[in-house]
Amino acid sequence: MSTLTARPAASALGRLLRQWRAARGLSQLELALRAGVSARHLSFIETGRAQPGREVVMRLSRALDLPLRDRNAALTAAGYAQIYRQASLQAPGMEPISRALEFMLRQQEPYPAMVVDRLGNLLRVNRAARRFFELFLGSSAGLTGMGLGAGEPHSEAGEAPNNIIRLVLGPGWLKPFIANWDEVARLILLRVRRDVGGDAPGSEGAAFLESLLSLPGLPPGSDVPPPPEAPALPLVPTEFHHGERVFRLFTTLTTFGTPQDVTLQELRLESSFPADEATDALLRDMAAGQ
Repeated sequence: MSTLTARPAASALGRLLRQWRAARGLSQLELALRAGVSARHLSFIETGRAQPGREVVMRLSRALDLPLRDRNAALTAAGYAQIYRQASLQAPGMEPISRALEFMLRQQEPYPAMVVDRLGNLLRVNRAARRFFELFLGSSAGLTGMGLGAGEPHSEAGEAPNNIIRLVLGPGWLKPFIANWDEVARLILLRVRRDVGGDAPGSEGAAFLESLLSLPGLPPGSDVPPPPEAPALPLVPTEFHHGERVFRLFTTLTTFGTPQDVTLQELRLESSFPADEATDALLRDMAAGQ
């Protein structure tokens, strides 16, 4: 009876490993060498014919560089307890992180900055980001949770999504103002694939990627996954046009090193910087209320 109940768990683990192995562009042999297990044993794990020990699961997770969320999923699928917690930013013990985020957001002024999760959901923004969003979107009711004001949306697309990726890729929001939108969209989709490309079908991450790929007007070939080794351009300034004003911004991502919490690992501080002096002057003028 115990063998029959163990096989579905091992099979679930096998599916997870195969999904992420494909996303990382690794063969069974390459993953086995990285994890220090035999290719035969890995094959048996993936097909559900072998039940791995907890240490083997962790070695495979490290070799695949799995996000903590998926390391927990791998442990659960193999029949072991999760070891990484997932706390909200409002949870006890997270106050130092919350204060650090607020400090970094303030320090970024007068340039936009925002805290997002791995799916691009807006968690916090600084004043510069609020000003920037309002310039293009007006007082959008869908962003009131970030303090972006209330009232009728500027766009005819309805209530603005509280998600920076959807705001850029979706029709009717920031897209009409971005001169190099095709280039930016390709880069965003590449990053999303790398973040959630190994998520199991039906999971939140997989559903999010599928919903993005169903958006109208994506650049040609967006539905075809790039090879895992495809390089991401190190710097792609986004060029926003608003009337006669042109904003050229590039973005850096800050993450928490060696986190032991799922929420912390998935936090991103997206900081935008002017790519030229004209943009710098525009952003400073906006901060001064001009």
